[in-house]
Amino acid sequence: MADVVSSGADCVITLGGMQSNHCRATAVAARSLNLDCHLIFRTPEESEDKDPGLVGNLMLERLVGAHIYLVSVGDLEFFLNSMAIANSLKNKLEKEGRKPYIIPPGGSNSLGNWAYIEAIREIEQQVQNSEEVKFDDIVVACGSGGTCAGISLGSRLSSLKAKVHAFAVVGTTEYFYYSTQKLIDGLQSGLDSHEIVDIIDVQGLGYAISTEEELQFIKEIAQATGIILDPVYSGKAAYGMFKDMASNPEKWRGRKVLFIHTGGLLGLYDKAEQIAPLVGECNKLEIDKSIPWQDLTGKLF
Repeated sequence: MADVVSSGADCVITLGGMQSNHCRATAVAARSLNLDCHLIFRTPEESEDKDPGLVGNLMLERLVGAHIYLVSVGDLEFFLNSMAIANSLKNKLEKEGRKPYIIPPGGSNSLGNWAYIEAIREIEQQVQNSEEVKFDDIVVACGSGGTCAGISLGSRLSSLKAKVHAFAVVGTTEYFYYSTQKLIDGLQSGLDSHEIVDIIDVQGLGYAISTEEELQFIKEIAQATGIILDPVYSGKAAYGMFKDMASNPEKWRGRKVLFIHTGGLLGLYDKAEQIAPLVGECNKLEIDKSIPWQDLTGKLF
């Protein structure tokens, strides 16, 4: 956003899936800087002409006045052609006299990578300041590639040297090795993406589509730990991590793992109907009338 302001732009354009946390964060950040925000969401063809509603991240985006656009293309096609899609809107806005700035899906470019390189620096400081915090591996969800690239490169450049596992919730592993390579090449790292990150496909039924087993897992983690995972990113990544641990025990045996939760709790509201059967029912409390009851009539004002 600092680059947006310094460029003299008066609005931003970015893209993502319907429950993109990046799009929500961009919309709020843009409004705080008095910039208009234009969000382009991928949607199934049958939903292209339907209003997406106010569920989850969409509520905050529309509340702060973001302009919403829908396009119906496949997941991989959307990401591979994201700049062409964004430029079509940019051209339209420029004809209207606006000065738009395009931010790629997930903020995933070489500039955006610095956010998670900086995050790794903060984690490194915490490790150095604590005798108890030690880990061998880092696990994170992968949705557009920037988090994966930043953490992987940061870990390699830091003293941590932790092995990074990125669980992809969309696209293919081949695509994310390719995109990670492009991102770290943009920082002239001289490294091979295959050497700094292990990318595992956990998209299941598809981006932001949850199985009952995945939601049951999220519920069990919440009830066991108080940690709330989102269904689109960290929930799928954690579910995939536990499955991989069960399938490949030797790969993980004896290793300490840092799981980085990347937020996205608002996405849970999009799954309310699916989650409802998995949680307990509300109960009516019958009050014991024999317990002394305070009469507050005329005493409140």
